[in-house]
Amino acid sequence: MSKEEEDKMSSEMTYRKLGKTGELVSAIGLGGWHLAQKYVSEDLSHRIIRSAIDRGITFLDNSWDYNDGWSEIRMGRALRDGYRDKVFLMTKIDGRSRAEAARQLDESLKRLQTDCIDLVQHHEIIRYEDPYRVFAADGANQALIEARQAGKLRYIGFTGHKDPGIHMHMLEVAADQGFDFDAVQLPLNVMDAHYRSFARIVVPELQARGIGILGMKSMGNGVILQSRTVSPIECLHYALNLPTSTVITGIDSLEALDQACEAARTFRPLSQEEEKSLLAKTAQAASQGRFELFKTSSIHDATALNPHWLGEEPDRVRQLMP
Repeated sequence: MSKEEEDKMSSEMTYRKLGKTGELVSAIGLGGWHLAQKYVSEDLSHRIIRSAIDRGITFLDNSWDYNDGWSEIRMGRALRDGYRDKVFLMTKIDGRSRAEAARQLDESLKRLQTDCIDLVQHHEIIRYEDPYRVFAADGANQALIEARQAGKLRYIGFTGHKDPGIHMHMLEVAADQGFDFDAVQLPLNVMDAHYRSFARIVVPELQARGIGILGMKSMGNGVILQSRTVSPIECLHYALNLPTSTVITGIDSLEALDQACEAARTFRPLSQEEEKSLLAKTAQAASQGRFELFKTSSIHDATALNPHWLGEEPDRVRQLMP
């Protein structure tokens, strides 16, 4: 462990390396979606963001499409007065075309009130055709590469929640193009191990490639807790026990922030027996994906409900259309 890591470990939060980038990020990441829900006032969201940073959370998650842009707007306002310099800021764009991705990125930069976003990710890679659109000659990844060259972003990644096979396909298409991702975001929770498992299929590949692993949906937006098999702290501890760089969790109250920080403070690596016991508690409930709605329903598929966010099909496709 480096001196920098040792110094960081002494605070309330612990820190981990983001893959081969070498960046240190907080083990818990602040999710952006909840911050602009109707029941969360702007004042409360502002207090959550700044309190999280003051307590050592440095990884901030967001997306161009969250709450019609208000999640980014609120986060941008909260990051004034020097707070921007204290965080590793991530957002996501939905555009699959070069033009739409560039447009969305510029909007995100304005909303977040920053000249450079640390990590920008291709959002909702949930269809097998998505990688081909992203990596087309006039696709979104070209826009992100150009933005990186222009200093608008530092690192590039992708996210998805539907099927580990699609994540593997995205990695394959990227490799065929000679492109290496810096980070990948994926659902990692106590039920995932039993059904279409990202942890079993995708995580080893990300480790082998030195890609930063961003865990999400540790509680499935609360649905996993409805199974009455595990507690919130157990959910977070399980995700932290995986080789994650950060575990992004939705925080919509100061009490939820306390819970997340407590999970980070009390986390200790699980023994094989402890992990086996925890997974045994969820095996029956998890067997058919009933509590992982992001895998088994379209309820979380925002780009399916808003296909115009993706932009135009690649030129090579349009040229073949009658």
